[in-house]
Order: sequence, then C-alpha cells, then structure tokens
Amino acid sequence: MGRKVTVAACSLNQWALDFEGNSERILRSIEIAKVHGAKYRLGPELEICGYGCGDHFFESDTLLHSFQVLRNLLESPITQDIICDVGMPIMHHNTRYNCRVLFLNRKILLIRPKMIMANSGNYRELRWFSPWNQLRQVEEYFLPRMIQEITGQDSVPFGFCVLSTKDTCIGSEICAELWNPSSPHIQMGLDGVEIFTNSSASHHELRKADQRINLIKSATTKSGGIYLYANQRGCDGDRVYYDGCSMVAINGDIVAQGAQFSLNDLEVTTATLDLEDVRSYRGELYQSHMPSEPRLCHRIKVDFSLSSGDDVYLPTQQPIKWHFHTPEEEISLGPACWLWDYLRRSGQAGFLLPLSGGVDSSSTACIVHSMCVLLCQAVEDGNSSVLEDVRRVVGDDSYLPQQPKELCGRIFTTCYMGSENSSEDTCSRARDLARQIGSTHMNINIDMAVKGILGIFSVVTGRWPQFRVNGGSLRENLALQNVQARVRMVLAYLFAQLSLWARGKPGGLLVLGSSNVDESLTGYFTKYDCSSADINPIGGISKTDLKSFLLYCIEKFQLTALRHILAAPPTAELEPLTDGQVSQTDEADMGMTYSELSVIGRLRKISKCGPFSMFCKLIHMWKDALSPTEVAQKVKHFFRMYSVNRHKMTTVTPSYHADSYSPDDNRYDIRPFLYNTRWTWQFRCIDKQVTQMTTDPLKQ
Repeated sequence: MGRKVTVAACSLNQWALDFEGNSERILRSIEIAKVHGAKYRLGPELEICGYGCGDHFFESDTLLHSFQVLRNLLESPITQDIICDVGMPIMHHNTRYNCRVLFLNRKILLIRPKMIMANSGNYRELRWFSPWNQLRQVEEYFLPRMIQEITGQDSVPFGFCVLSTKDTCIGSEICAELWNPSSPHIQMGLDGVEIFTNSSASHHELRKADQRINLIKSATTKSGGIYLYANQRGCDGDRVYYDGCSMVAINGDIVAQGAQFSLNDLEVTTATLDLEDVRSYRGELYQSHMPSEPRLCHRIKVDFSLSSGDDVYLPTQQPIKWHFHTPEEEISLGPACWLWDYLRRSGQAGFLLPLSGGVDSSSTACIVHSMCVLLCQAVEDGNSSVLEDVRRVVGDDSYLPQQPKELCGRIFTTCYMGSENSSEDTCSRARDLARQIGSTHMNINIDMAVKGILGIFSVVTGRWPQFRVNGGSLRENLALQNVQARVRMVLAYLFAQLSLWARGKPGGLLVLGSSNVDESLTGYFTKYDCSSADINPIGGISKTDLKSFLLYCIEKFQLTALRHILAAPPTAELEPLTDGQVSQTDEADMGMTYSELSVIGRLRKISKCGPFSMFCKLIHMWKDALSPTEVAQKVKHFFRMYSVNRHKMTTVTPSYHADSYSPDDNRYDIRPFLYNTRWTWQFRCIDKQVTQMTTDPLKQ
C-alpha cells in the first residue's frame, strides 16, 4: 500500500510583469521537483505576474498575459504527471481575485481564491483584490477560450475547496490566511485534509523569521498534518525583499528548509513523508477533541496518487533544527541581496556612495561589500546566471571575479565630499574603509561650488549669510548648512553619471543613500541633500542596529577601519571647526541620544503612541534616569521635530524595508505631512499630568 509522498515547495525570484522570466523560472522549478520525485509542486503567491504589480493589477493586460503564461504551462510536457499549483490574478463575475490554479495533465482541477487579504503595512491587497467570503462554497468558473482549447474544459470549480486524490487530501492556504486567528487549516484539518499548502509573498524584516516558523509548527502541532510553505524571493520591483524560507513541516516538526537569503533565482525544497505518521498522530489527538459537527469542505476528486505502490524502502525526512540568522547577519545578507537584484535589473554598471566616514554611510558601504562577498561565493559555487549578470554589469564577457575586494573596485565608487568644515579625521576614516573594502575612492572638495552658489545669492540680494559662530542668525546658520548638503547631492549625481565616462568605461552608477530610520523619523536631514539618492539600503534600520552590524563586520570581514568610525561621535560636519576639531554633533543637534530616539521612535511607529500616551509609557521606562518634567520635554521636542519635518518623508529615497519602525510616507506610514506643530491639546494633557505628579509624590 502506497503511503509515502514526495512534495516540493519552491522559492522563486519573480519580477513584476516579467512574464517571460517568471514563466521560465516556474517551468524550471517544476522540472527540478520532478527530478526529485515530487508529485505536487507549490510555488509562491502570484508567481505568474509577480506579486508587486501594484496598480498594474487594474490593467486587463496583466490578466491577459497571466492566462497566456498559464496556457504555456498547461501545454508544456514538463508539467505532465505532477500536480502544479501556481498563482495568478483572475477576474470572476467582474471581480478580481488573488488565486491559486491547480492543474494536472492539461486539466485545471480547481481555482482557489484568497479569502483573507493582507492590507496593512506594506500591503494594499484590498485595493486590487476582493476576498472570497463564501466559506466552503464553490461556483462554476468559465474558462477563457485560449484555455478551453488546451484543457477541453468549459468551466472549472472556483472557491474554497480541497483536492481528494486516491491516497490523500490536499487543502490550500494563501499567505496571510496562516496569520489569521481563524486560519483555514483548522477546519480543513478537522475535515480530514492531510496536506496543507501555503503560497506566500512574505517580506523580510529583522527578527521576523521565527514568527513564520512558529506559526507553521503550531499549525501542524495542533491538528497534525503536512505543511508546505513556498515563499517568493528577491526584489520584484519595490522596497521589500522577499526572503524565501520555503519549508516542509509534519506534526509540529520542520523536516526541510530552504535558504532565507540567496542569489539563486530559484530553489526547490522537497521532502518525502509518510502519510501514516499523520494518521497515527491524529488518531490519538482527535479521539477526544473532534467537534460534534465538523464543517465539511467541498472535495474535488482527482484520479491521481501522490504515492507509489512500492515505497517501503523510500526514506522519509527527519526533523531538523532551524538555523536563525542574527539581526547583524540579516542586515548583512538581506539588503545585499536586494541591492544585487536592483543593480542587475536596472541596467546600470554599479553604485556610487558619498562616504562621510560616519556610521551610516559606512554601513551602506559594508552592505555593498557583503554583496560582493556573496557574488564571489556564488560564482565559486558554479552559479552561471550570477556570473553572467556580473559580466553584464561590468561590461566584460570574459571577466571572472576572484576576490570581493577586486570586484568591489569594479562596481563600487565612493567619494568623500569635504569642505572647509570637514575634519581630517573623517576624511581619513572614509579613505581607510574604502581601501579595505576595495572601492574606487575619490576626494571631492565642495568649497568652490558652495561659494559659487552663495555668490549668486549675494549678487542678487547684496547680503552674504554667516554661520552662528561668526555672528549669523539661526536662519543663516541653517541655510549655510543646507547649501553644503544639497551641493553634495548634485555632485553625487554628476559623478554617478560621468565618472565611468571619464575613465573610458561604459554605463552609469546608481546613487546610494545612507539615512537611517531614526533620522528619517525626526527629519534630521536636509531635504534633497545627499540622503536623496536612487535607493537606500539602510533607510529602514535604526542607528542601534547599524552599530551592532558594524561590530559584526569587523569580525566577519576584518574591516578594522570600522573601529575608529564606531568610536567617533556622529556629526554632519556642516558648521565651522573649532581649532580644527568638530564642534557639531548629531545628538546635540537632535536634543536626544540615538538610544533615546530609538525607544521614542518605536513607541510612535509600532505602538502607535501619540504625545500623551508616549509620555505615560516613558515616565515608567525612564524613571531611573529622568524626571517626569525631563521626559515631558523630550516627548514634546520629539513631536515638534517629527511634525515640522514630516514633509520630508514625501521625498524620502526608496529604502529597503527592514523593520515595522519604518516612517516611509510613500508606502508604509500613511500619516499626514502637514501638522499643527504646537500640539496644543496633547501637550496641555502632558503638562497637567506633570503638575499632578510633581505636587503629589505618591503618583510618581
């Protein structure tokens, strides 16, 4: 009696609207799954068109081309004798759904629409799709003519239903449905479904992977069963990075694990498992916990077996321990993979980074270096597609990267943009780091450009602004700082476009930004300064995490220059030096330390705190260090900075989404950018509470 089944969960690096490439990767994954003996192949969410199509889902072309790809998949001999489970958008009764299409041997078995939409944070599924609200209901879907010609079917089942093969029963979940308190796998398991599948487009966030693994382990611990999880990989055209982690679990144990970060365009994770292990597990579990009236799922009978008749000697997968990356490793790997996807798909020849010698720009440089390490390792491992992409980027068909440092010199340009307000220390720190990672490094003095712009202003107005230390006003002081910062942005783009031309090489460079999430939240940067770039790999990462990341890089990559960078106080170096030394520091300018800002920022973003509720939390969190009056001052100062500078978020550089702390106005943090910066009602509530606490010690 056949009872052992081999199944496959695939991570694919799909690209929005890349129907040609997406189709090829789907077919290759099916082919690999069959080589490993799999009879069921599961792919990631919306894999045919790409998950990140956004408002392209409104276009009829997206639906048309998705069906054209489906037709090619149905026709291909590669898809024969294996149940294929692919994702695409489908219009049913003039309503658009996010669907799974399951087919076998040129016949569509069923179309399963998503029931629970992801509609918070980075996700806007309800903008493009409707949820299927008819639980355990199935309708008739009439196929397009191009599909009818292949399958010979006029219509197929559409709705919440499961597959019943000769040897088992299979039910689908789609991404967010797993995270819901009433996940479909609960009722499906009670109704005898033995194999659960989940096609997902779940993005990477620092410290998030364990949530995913725990949910899947919990799902099969509670009800028994086999769980296949397939997730998208890579940057499909937006700020998020899908981090793979495809896996297979049985009865609460993970038995097969895919990579979380990888440069491979596809990965197929297979496992051979014994259905009798599920039945034995459930036999005892359900004996006393089976509901009196289980809600039945509509079954689609399939004349097909996932198991073979003679599988006694077929070995099955055993439980494994999942390896979790540290946050420092995640910063090293996730943004690096995202940068590589962006570079190879952009058609550009490398990156340019204004390297100041501080923590932020040095972190960006280290991420590029990590990317070069990954590329060299992939080439050494025989990854021909990575080698092909590297050769195309550097413009040399015979190039073979040998060392990360040497590759870095070909695709990464750094520049220190100094002025009369810059110190020799920051210049040397930038130079030393560039030397250790191998980037092509330039020193650019911006004084001439700054004086030229101020000269134009002086000719028009007859006035020459002065720094505060020279008797100028606060307005003059800030304007003089901003001119320097904005000149750096203009020069960064000039050198990005023409530095390779000046060296007699083809192509242009992508400008990298290096503003961290804390500075973005408070607006502690100049609008359209050198934080304005093409992309920013650290825009979703806090200063605290970046410092830990640089400590990791010292040990991992032997970048000893980072020790001096970490030891130096963060500074913008936009005001005159005092006796040749820096007198301006970031924390003094912001009115709080980065560690304090990190706490405040998370309360604002993640805990959704307004001024008063933040004050109420911080008086307890900081009671050993600050009085209620001092806490109130910091809260008020933060909210003034936050609201005054919120408009900067409308122009923030697209950043790698690494944390739910992100203040990205364009996608993640949908709050206004015009505020009443006095916060009169809110601050009055804080003042009243401070007064009560200072007059009544028992309330402190």
